[in-house]
Amino acid sequence: QVQLVESGGGLVQAGGSLRLSCAASGSIFSRNAMGWYRQAPGKQREVVAFITTGGGTSYTDSVKGRFTISRDNAKNTLYLQMNSLKPEDTAVYYCNKLGVAVTLSSWGQGTQVTVSS
Repeated sequence: QVQLVESGGGLVQAGGSLRLSCAASGSIFSRNAMGWYRQAPGKQREVVAFITTGGGTSYTDSVKGRFTISRDNAKNTLYLQMNSLKPEDTAVYYCNKLGVAVTLSSWGQGTQVTVSS
């Protein structure tokens, strides 16, 4: 089972930027579609962006034009560049393969992103 470690979160003012990283213990990015998820207090975990094995990307409407997902297969690392951050982006951000149930044990600890107004 692959281990995932998210990093790069922090406290930033509205309008600022952060780049999140996700390091995997195995070579999975070249064979799996990968996504960034986030969960805010009182809300369900949601996919905010994903990237396919062919490099195609998709974003939830609330982050389109502001976030960019990318990967480096050689480094087994997934990235999320977040620009023009808003307070409503505040959440714990996770990475994983697409379609993984929240109840499974394959999730990392996530990385906290807090955006102040």
